[in-house]
Amino acid sequence: MSRVRRTKAPRTRRPTVEGRSPAKASRARRPTVEGRSPAKAPRARRPTVERRSPAKAPRARRPTVERRSPAKALRRRIGIDVGGTNTDAVLLDGPRVVHAVKTPTTADVTAGITTALRELLAQPAATPPGHPGLTPAAIMIGTTHFTNAVVQRRDLTRVAAIRIGLPASASLPPFVDWPDDLAALVRGEVVMVEGGHEYDGRPIVPLDERAIRDAGRRLREAGITSAAVTSVFSPLNAECEQRAAAILREECPGLAVTQSHELGRIGLLERENAALLNAALVDLARRTTRAFTEALRASGLTAPLYLTQNDGTVMLAATAEAFPVYSFASGPTNSMRGAAFLSGLADAIVIDVGGTTTDIGSLRHGFPREANNVVEVGGVRTLFRMPDLLSLGLGGGSHVQGEPPAVGPRSVGYRLVEQSRVFGGATLTATDIAVAAGLVDLGDRRRVADLPAGQVTAAVARMHAMIEEGVDRMKTDARDEPLIAVGGGCFLVPERLPGVSEVVHVPHQAVANAVGAAIAQVSGEVDQIFQNLSREAALAQARRIAEQRAVSAGAAAGSLAVVESEDLPLAYLPGNSLRVRVRVVGELAGA
Repeated sequence: MSRVRRTKAPRTRRPTVEGRSPAKASRARRPTVEGRSPAKAPRARRPTVERRSPAKAPRARRPTVERRSPAKALRRRIGIDVGGTNTDAVLLDGPRVVHAVKTPTTADVTAGITTALRELLAQPAATPPGHPGLTPAAIMIGTTHFTNAVVQRRDLTRVAAIRIGLPASASLPPFVDWPDDLAALVRGEVVMVEGGHEYDGRPIVPLDERAIRDAGRRLREAGITSAAVTSVFSPLNAECEQRAAAILREECPGLAVTQSHELGRIGLLERENAALLNAALVDLARRTTRAFTEALRASGLTAPLYLTQNDGTVMLAATAEAFPVYSFASGPTNSMRGAAFLSGLADAIVIDVGGTTTDIGSLRHGFPREANNVVEVGGVRTLFRMPDLLSLGLGGGSHVQGEPPAVGPRSVGYRLVEQSRVFGGATLTATDIAVAAGLVDLGDRRRVADLPAGQVTAAVARMHAMIEEGVDRMKTDARDEPLIAVGGGCFLVPERLPGVSEVVHVPHQAVANAVGAAIAQVSGEVDQIFQNLSREAALAQARRIAEQRAVSAGAAAGSLAVVESEDLPLAYLPGNSLRVRVRVVGELAGA
């Protein structure tokens, strides 16, 4: 029985094609295709996975994040999260939420941010008398700009797709599995050249540099400003991508080049798709960060700007411009990090009920659990770092209609205060049902007094059943786990659920997403294969690379700590090969 607690991834041989298990290629002459896990080939040592929190957790029955929360060591911060319905902003002073505001999201997202900042800074608590120097040390923004651009097919740049892998991989060209309407917008030029590597890191054939130079000249003449370079098995050996990018920049100055090995993992088409989406969004990312910077300047703020990422960390806006796809799903991730901070729990299920959707995820060591399979974005299959989330078409603005009542997925969104019945509109929404059922006090209760009791009861039961099923799908442990409820629509979450030890409500739960943005740390990650090194030396080198990337993204070098470490011996590769993945996090430099 649950209870409610309220608390403050050169030779004459035939070439290899990325996709299938490389282990099978060693005993067959047919090409192999990268895709399946190479770990299945050898029966060797089990992989070692180590996950640590940045600091030792307090001795308690349940791990918490309170004592290692980054905000406690920091000065003032502003966190902003732009959702489909509301734009939330909070001002944090160390671990304390000084003030929070929630404003409707506008069609021009930047205008909504400006409005939220104006209201936030207008509060007396933002600048206490006699302390005018207490200005924010950093400003973090989580935005839906880039996800919306892909889903709504707008503001996308034409991209050149450079595939390095001939004579292999020719049967499935770039954009082959894209929706037709999206491919028509993004496809600029497709170039396939010789090069790439086998699954063991050896070259298929030498890179055709002349073809790359010819392609660069054509891109310059065609006025294409962005390109994505993908080479077969580049996560194992990135030499071809790096050389091709250098040649393209020589021949086409100013060209924005996305290299697939910097984003995705083994799996040619999915990694290429992630690189193509990123290249199509780079120009929008530059315009967006400039607009955000202007909005901050107009508000009189001079603190550095950071953009949130989908792993619960942030990156300097100037650096984040090169990787806009890392902001996909950053909104739910912010909510999960905020839930961990506000509740003090490091391991729990989190449910974030917004105005349009409900997102359910799992916290592990205070960070969202990462998805380990293909994720579709706007109908495009991708395989890169994404949180493991389940989204339901249920929110405070969801339409309720029919008999028996159907809830969602359509929603009034940010027009809730105009169109829902309790606010004088004519559309019956989940919020209206909640008010009629006594779950929340919003608007004018008299406007829903005429709803039949049976309809209200059936609609509430339907919403609770959707949440119960969603929570059960996201659990990976048969034991009961705590459920942290956040978001402006968390009044829809029932007080008891099977498999849930307790439903935890936290202060400022309606703006947990903005809190999560404000407390975010900076991360660096590496996932690559090391050869001819001992396990200890490979782990140490991987850590150094991850730390360098974190510092480049804006982290203070002295604050870095490993939060995840994984190594996997690859018996089918020569030279004592070891695949190592290391992730480090640290505090913001100067904040």
